[in-house]
Amino acid sequence: MRLSFLLALQLAAAPLLAQAPVRPDSADRSLTLQEALALATRFNPALRQAANDIRGANAAVRAAYGGYLPSVDASLSSEFQQGGRQIFSGASLGASSDAVLSSYRFGVNYRLSAATFINPSLQKANREGVEAGIHGVESVIRSNVAQQYLNVLAAEARADLQDTLAIAAEAQVVLAKAREIVGSGTELDVRRAEVARGQIEVQQLRERNQVDIEKLRLFQEMGVEPRTNVELTTKFDVEPFNLELGALLAMAREQNPVLLATRQRERVAELGVRRQRGEYMPTLTLSTGLSGYTYEYTNPNFLVQQAQRQVLSQQAACVEREQRFAAGGLPSQLGACGSITFTPAQAAALRAQNNQFPFDFTSSPRSVSAMLSLPVFDGFARALRRQEAIAASDDARHAVRARELAVTSDVTAAYLTLQTALRTVALQERNAAMARDEMKLSQDRYRIGMAGFIDLTQARDAFERAESARITAIYDYHKAFAALESAVGRPLR
Repeated sequence: MRLSFLLALQLAAAPLLAQAPVRPDSADRSLTLQEALALATRFNPALRQAANDIRGANAAVRAAYGGYLPSVDASLSSEFQQGGRQIFSGASLGASSDAVLSSYRFGVNYRLSAATFINPSLQKANREGVEAGIHGVESVIRSNVAQQYLNVLAAEARADLQDTLAIAAEAQVVLAKAREIVGSGTELDVRRAEVARGQIEVQQLRERNQVDIEKLRLFQEMGVEPRTNVELTTKFDVEPFNLELGALLAMAREQNPVLLATRQRERVAELGVRRQRGEYMPTLTLSTGLSGYTYEYTNPNFLVQQAQRQVLSQQAACVEREQRFAAGGLPSQLGACGSITFTPAQAAALRAQNNQFPFDFTSSPRSVSAMLSLPVFDGFARALRRQEAIAASDDARHAVRARELAVTSDVTAAYLTLQTALRTVALQERNAAMARDEMKLSQDRYRIGMAGFIDLTQARDAFERAESARITAIYDYHKAFAALESAVGRPLR
């Protein structure tokens, strides 16, 4: 009677054990690792900031080649000058009328020095360094996204484990109640089973929440709006790794983005030394241009009044002279003084001549100048800049050596970690299999009354620890693989 009743309860609980783990949120779309990496390449803010540096580098290269071209400048100015008299070199100069002035200049200058020839190579090397730096940032971002993608998968695997344990705990509650009914169990076993189920439900809730948190962090690394209802579909298999350490080190020395960027900075520093040495060379400067000016009195009758005064002065001087001639008995032409006049046509011509402001320019004489300058002594400033450039070049060379050592160390450590992780996965798989068998045996023994609930709980806890360790080992292996790819600087699978 008791045995048949227990079998009936087991059959009733069997669907609970057979059903698949239930996820709290159904995903409305999928996301592969390659899609995540592509989105991060497009939208990650740190990578976008680094990519913006190439615009300045391109402009610097363009400006360096522009050094071979002459510089052109144009200016247009105007001025108001108050009337009055000014003292210049002891002489009183000026006018009694306000005036307005304007001028223009169109200049062409050409400067040629040693830096003119070095700057294009220097700026191109700097641009290549910026590009290498961008690739380095992209490599770091891709590594972070891959690691976080694996974190999400690991969290989902742990959540699935809790779902499985929750199903098993529910079956254990049903079985404990059945044993109490038939008299082979106690109410204490039922309460313990219910407490265990409640603890698993709490852990299940926490693990599902952790999955959402890890997804939010993944989308943060990608640089897009976060979503938690996305299913990650890329699957990773644990497979033996066939590449040798020597081959990996060779690839890393040739392709690691950070190392390449450091080498490029060394080249930029070497060109900087050449540029500073060029400061000891002469500089040729050629200049020419066009210019003009206007000068207009604000009183349009000012020149007319001056001319009228000059005519009156000339008439008075003529009359005085002819009178002296007549007084001395010399022939006099006093009547000729009347021919000295100021006509309206002359007044109109003066007004037209005054009407210059702002664009009736009078051209200045053209000129062309050439200058060859050779710096002799500048208070050791050039020597200081040269020594600073040499020190920067030495620092860059040492930085390359340090980065090469770091790459060797990182690749070797990642390779050893990957090998250890692979062996750890095999051991944890075996441990999990034994713990699963132990839990199944404990369930069977408890079902037929040969073991207590404490034994069943201990077996379930051991299975949970072993399965969690197995999940951790698997994703530690994949994270170690991603770390090795990051250290080498290229995908390896």
